[in-house]
Order: sequence, then structure tokens, then C-alpha cells
Amino acid sequence: MDGFVGRTRELAVLDRMLQRVARGGRAGRPGRALLMRGRRRVGKSRLVEEFVDRAGVPHLFFTASAQPTVAADLALFAAAGGASSLPGAALFTGQRPGTWDAALTLLAAALPADRPSVVVLDEMPYLIATDPGFEGTLQKIFDRELSRRPVLLVCVGSDLAMMEALNDYGRPFHQRATEMVVPPLSPADVSEMLGLPAAEAIDAYLVTGGLPLILDEWPVGASLPEYLAGAVTDPTSALLVSGERALAAEFPPQSQPSLVLRAIGSGERTFSLIARATGGMPQASLARAVRLLADKRIVDVTVPLSTRPSRETRYAVADPYLRFWLSFLGPYLSEIERGRGDLTLARITSSWTSWRGRAVEPVVREALRRLPAGHLPEGTDVVGGYWTRSNDPEIDLVGADREPVARRVTFVGSVKWQEKRPFDTHDLRRLLVHRSRLPGADDDVPLVAVSRSGVAADGVRAVSPEDLLGAYRD
Repeated sequence: MDGFVGRTRELAVLDRMLQRVARGGRAGRPGRALLMRGRRRVGKSRLVEEFVDRAGVPHLFFTASAQPTVAADLALFAAAGGASSLPGAALFTGQRPGTWDAALTLLAAALPADRPSVVVLDEMPYLIATDPGFEGTLQKIFDRELSRRPVLLVCVGSDLAMMEALNDYGRPFHQRATEMVVPPLSPADVSEMLGLPAAEAIDAYLVTGGLPLILDEWPVGASLPEYLAGAVTDPTSALLVSGERALAAEFPPQSQPSLVLRAIGSGERTFSLIARATGGMPQASLARAVRLLADKRIVDVTVPLSTRPSRETRYAVADPYLRFWLSFLGPYLSEIERGRGDLTLARITSSWTSWRGRAVEPVVREALRRLPAGHLPEGTDVVGGYWTRSNDPEIDLVGADREPVARRVTFVGSVKWQEKRPFDTHDLRRLLVHRSRLPGADDDVPLVAVSRSGVAADGVRAVSPEDLLGAYRD
């Protein structure tokens, strides 16, 4: 696929930061730093490359890898410096810095003093893992050297928890950098890239998670069945290999967090069922693994939203693509590799409607949170769901003024994501019953119906796929 789609907001942020560098700073310190984080394969590196190409300024782009020694990282950094477009790139020729202090000091000498430049340290968590002192060294050189030069330092990382912690109080880089989160491409971006109508674009988002590498392989205008027919039967497709690589970069295959994640990805949502799916993992070990997955933003931990506290915690894979991969692809890679992707495809086809009905719910909730004022009942600041231990009732959508315990419920809603079946009077009666059993909801609380195929009942506020896509665009 040609061109660069989406990322308008992120490119604008980067442009503004570079403009501030060009204008200079107080007390002769024009240099600025940015900590950029986002999930693996979400397109962070591609975004920065696009920004650097458009900016047309001297730059150095260094991508760290899991090198066994600091010396190996330093050698690669020196090579990147020598190949950069910085005016002092020749200073790196023949140099073998023995420490990051020496390497970053050499970088400072290579930067232009009369015009802005950009330095990118991609996958910075690898550098910190290899050399725990790197973070303090970078802070020292930034304060003494880099901040005095017109340079934008962009530090990129996929370990969300680590990158977020770098700017915490007590850490060397505290208050020295602006933070930026790069999300996956939105369903609206998916619609634009693939030329698909709203409902089909949301379905495509559930499969790809908005990951650019996967979307690049999706032919423009192709339907979901057409795309899956080619991707699932190709062992080298990005749809298949991205999940395996992302998980391998985070955890060893048989580690406890990996086993727990695969159990959650298979559809288990409660602590006890996850424990059973992992073969009876001890409670303390399971709790540690779940906490790690939540800290890394890989798993969402949610509780029912109502005016009454609840301990009925549920767990779900946060990333839409990983949800799809763990459900349908990861467990069957050996099947695909021996040429029987047709079996995997048949399994997806037979389970797609029921799986999609649940997988689309967090995407709908996020879209509703983004809707401009006036589209939802007044006072709606959060959108969640409600359930009991027995799942009776289980309510797809609950709007409220706050979470996890609301003062006021503002709406109750249902998601119906089926072809050729609108939200009808039967669904309305069921929603009315569920509303009557939701703590904090009386008969005056408005009803909302989100439907893929329209609404054929009165007394509810209808939300269409086009409305959801519009929320992501806004």
C-alpha cells in the first residue's frame, strides 16, 4: 500500500516540538526531549521516520537491539553516527567509545549549532536493560550538552510500563521530557486505508488491531473473508507472525505470564477459570503474572460499573489484534505451517459471529467515550459494562459520571453486531429487564442501542457504525 495514512495528530505534535527547538529556549537551552511509547509493531519507528523525512533536518536514527554487551551497543551507535546526516558525522569515523558517556559526548560534538536537528534512540529499553546506568548517563549529557544545542531527542520504546516510568519522580529524566503515546491506527484510519465502509472497517480493526504492518498486506477494498483466505494460509503473512514476535519479545514461551496471557486470550475472563486453564497455577504465582500483564498494559482488568462496589473482576487482552491472534491463530500455527491453513480458516468462519460480538464491545465503549458532547446523555464521563458472578444480568454498556463506583448512571445500552439482524423489540425488552436490575438505574435512565444493522425499536437512542467511526475521526 502506498502513502502514509493517519498519524495527523502525532505528526503535528512532533512538528511543534521541532519548531520550539528552532525558536530556541530560555537561558540558551533550545534542546528538547520526547519519550515516545506504544505497543510493539504499532508503527512508532515508521512514524518517526516519516517525521524526519518531512522535516528535512540533519538527523541520527539509532535502533537498539538486544545486544549481549554494552560494547556491542556502543559499536552499533558509533556506526549509526558515522552514517547519519549530522554535519559532524565524520567525527565518529574510527571511534570506539568505551562508555555511553563518551558516545553521547561525541554525539553532542557532531550536532549542528546553527540549525535544528533530530536524534532518535529507538527501542531505548534495550539500552537500559543492557546498561542500568544508561538512564543516568543520558540525563547528565542531556543537561550538560544536548539541551544547549538545537536538537530534538526522541526516545522510543515498546515497553509501556518502563517508558512511562522514565519520567516519574525520582528517576534521572524526571520533568526533562515530554511524553507521547502512539496508539494503533484507529478504525477510521483503517476505513481510509482499506476503502471499506464503517461496519466492515470495524471488523477489519478487530482482526488487525490497527497495526500498519498487517494493514499494508490487506488489498484495498478486499472484504474480510477475501483477506483472511490469503493471510491465514500464508505462514509468512504479517497477520500470523506479528503476534508470535510480539509475545517472544515480552516473555519466554513457557513463562508464567505467557501461559496466563494465552489462557486469557482463549476466552477465560475470571481468576478461577484462568487458574484452571493454566493447569492449576498457584494463586500467588497467578496473581503475580496477572499484575505483570496489567502493568505492561497487555491485559485490561475491569470491574462492573454501577453505583454499588463490586469485586467481580474480569480480565481481557487489551490489544484487539492479540485477542484475535490468541483466539484463532497462535494455538494453530503448526497446523498452518504444515499447509492446513484451510482448517484454521474454517474454524474462524464458524466462530466469527459469536467471537466478534464480544470482541467489538471494548471498541464500541472507546468510541462512545470519544463522542462529542450532546451525542450521549448529559453527565456521561465514563462508559463501562456490568455483570454479576452468574452473568445474569450481563449489560454491554453502562454510562456514568465516574468509575469504578458511580454516583449516577446516565444510560444503559446494548451492542448488537450482526449482519441482517437489527436491534429489535425483543432486544429492547431484554434491555429493559437488565436496566431494572442494574444498581443505580431507574426507569428514567435512557437506553442506547449500538447496532451493526440498524435499530427497529422505539424508545432507544440508536448509534450506527458510521457514528462510531465518526467518533474516532473527531
